Amino acid sequence: MRWRLFSLLFLFLLEPLTPRAMPVPLTFSARLVHRFADEIKPVRSPASPDRRSFRYFQMLLTGDILRRKINLGAARYQLLFPSHGSKTMSLGNDFGWLHYAWIDIGTPSTSFLVALDAGSDLLWIPCDCVQCAPLSSSYYSNLDRDLNEYSPSRSLSSKRLSCSHRLCDMGSDCKSSQQQCPYTVSYLSENTSSSGLLVEDILHLQSGGSLSNSSVQAPVVLGCGMKQSGGYLDGVAPDGLMGLGPGESSVPSLLAKAGLIHNSFSLCFNEDDSGRMFFGDQGPTVQQSTSFLPLDGLYSTYIVGVESCCIGNTCLKMTSFKAQVDSGTSFTFLPGHAYGAIADEFDEQVNGSRSSFEGSPWEYCYTPSSQELPKVPSLTLVFQQNNSFVVYDPVFVFYGNEGVVGFCLAIQPTEGDMGTIGQNFMTGYRLVFDRESKKLAWSRSNCQDLSLGKRMPLSPNETSSNPLPTDEQQRTNGHAVAPAVAGRAPRKPSAASSRMISSCRVHWHRYLFLLFQLVSAFY
Repeated sequence: MRWRLFSLLFLFLLEPLTPRAMPVPLTFSARLVHRFADEIKPVRSPASPDRRSFRYFQMLLTGDILRRKINLGAARYQLLFPSHGSKTMSLGNDFGWLHYAWIDIGTPSTSFLVALDAGSDLLWIPCDCVQCAPLSSSYYSNLDRDLNEYSPSRSLSSKRLSCSHRLCDMGSDCKSSQQQCPYTVSYLSENTSSSGLLVEDILHLQSGGSLSNSSVQAPVVLGCGMKQSGGYLDGVAPDGLMGLGPGESSVPSLLAKAGLIHNSFSLCFNEDDSGRMFFGDQGPTVQQSTSFLPLDGLYSTYIVGVESCCIGNTCLKMTSFKAQVDSGTSFTFLPGHAYGAIADEFDEQVNGSRSSFEGSPWEYCYTPSSQELPKVPSLTLVFQQNNSFVVYDPVFVFYGNEGVVGFCLAIQPTEGDMGTIGQNFMTGYRLVFDRESKKLAWSRSNCQDLSLGKRMPLSPNETSSNPLPTDEQQRTNGHAVAPAVAGRAPRKPSAASSRMISSCRVHWHRYLFLLFQLVSAFY
């Protein structure tokens, strides 16, 4: 029977498709059968699950997820986060009011509490220390364990980075191209720097899947920080710093170059000092954005152009400026002309008595009429195309035993025409640094539900039905087809070609019918 069907199909395929044939139109129909239907059970391997079982729904969901991954191109790109989880945290004054994340480096892995800095590129950690900050938890009021020191000799996956390597910026200072590459990074804070040798090692990450997380070992370049100075000896980033800048040596750049992620990442800082960090995140569908600006012709850091500023509902003239977006700066600095106009208007609108507080670096401070924080006017930064970034509470609040003691406008003036949008202005937002499109995007967020109510994982041990945002921010890797191209209609065919098309369609119906019979014979 099977050979007869094969022979019959072969003869039909040999029949020429010519316009001479004028077949009678046929209608082909087939009955749809669910893949888990009872009549499929005898031929399905493995056997179909019971429709009332958990396994039944799990198999359906797995198939849907696989189909969606294929449609979205998510098989190539993924969202990554540190192996300890996506959670970040601010540890207050002892740690310079910056946000930190636990990361694992090396083989066997060692944990480090690194500051997150979008204003620099290099990831460095204390290493074979000559001059480092104290690492004992006894020096810090809010640590429950000692911090660690890295040593390349104790990591099986560590490799020296030679002076001839393309990421060695100080290669010209080396006596030999085979010498290990030195590094020195100086930061904006006075006399604050880190120096040592560059190495390559493994950064342990998690890739959030649809039903579970999987580990990813990503090779990165890091600084073996032997000698720190300035603020790095006084509690700021005592266990290292992760540079998130656009330079080639930053972690996001290395992950994107390896093809592991989209060339983007997100930071989300909540008002309770918690936050999230995701590599490869492109943000939700609905978000505002503004383009990054080059500095001296290069996109060497994240700079945006503010066109105007508003206090409450009052928008101020002559308040445009450029600013670096820097999560490694605790507070915000504005050029003198913008600072003066904003501070004066804020002072006009705020409900409080002008005051001063010992140790406060801010000029515009107030004492409230009660022990509660009064309604504070918002500060809005207006960008191109009228996109607005609203800072709802641009103040730093001082608390006493019985409530609010006072508050200050948490902005400082800076010399020159370049400001800095610091971490305090980022609170309450999910910020997407889309380096591929050279844009900064933002959307309001509490950093807990980052994708239409789908909860993101705080740690890899935390179970979640959908630990990563798999809808809006997982976009297809490719260019959209213009509707005019995608929907273009062919020219009207001639009568002869119409008959040819009709003949072909009829023959293909017959082929499909025979193929259906042939497949059925095997079952």
